[in-house]
Amino acid sequence: MKELLHQTYGSIFEEALLTEIEQVALLKEFNEGDVIIDFGDKILKMPLLLSGAIKILREDFDEGELLLYFIEKGDTCSMSMTCCIGETKSEIKAVAETKGKLVMIPVMYMELWLGKYKSWRNYVFNSYNNRLKEMLNAIDSLAFMNMDERLLNYLLEKSKINRSREINATHQDIAYDLNTSRVVISRLLKALENEGKIKLHRAYIEIVNKNY
Repeated sequence: MKELLHQTYGSIFEEALLTEIEQVALLKEFNEGDVIIDFGDKILKMPLLLSGAIKILREDFDEGELLLYFIEKGDTCSMSMTCCIGETKSEIKAVAETKGKLVMIPVMYMELWLGKYKSWRNYVFNSYNNRLKEMLNAIDSLAFMNMDERLLNYLLEKSKINRSREINATHQDIAYDLNTSRVVISRLLKALENEGKIKLHRAYIEIVNKNY
């Protein structure tokens, strides 16, 4: 854990804080598709992501679930922090996009470190700010973008998260994340292929002309 903590957060946190995290945090490994936090869970620990990527979903009581944003290495989920501090049940679902590792910090230390370490305060406030921007982007996407634009943005974000032109997701998986039907997604994917933006293969989707 110590090496991973220093690799990920060594440039962000003081050495004393890194030492405390190592002493109190629980290391957890996860695989693609694992549910890390579910709706209604009582969150007693705050996650810090050491590797991999996690997607955060919001429950739609009428139509299922909706993708809010992704978190990556070095990130945390501000909504889980809010639940920790308020001792409320989770209103989000965190699902592993890729395999990876994270550490879970008990809520008592999260609050203690806010007054003890400037780097921790900055990290928490920046995390809230970044996640708020991403949620506003998600709202803008729902309110102002057509489904084909939302789909293309989703594919580009998945490509970025996985650092690959190839996206291994079924049409049903994509429809689930975007809260629409598989038929709609299949039709729009074909349209994007006809426009030369993607290429459909039997088991994956390829982003065309994407630079990394």
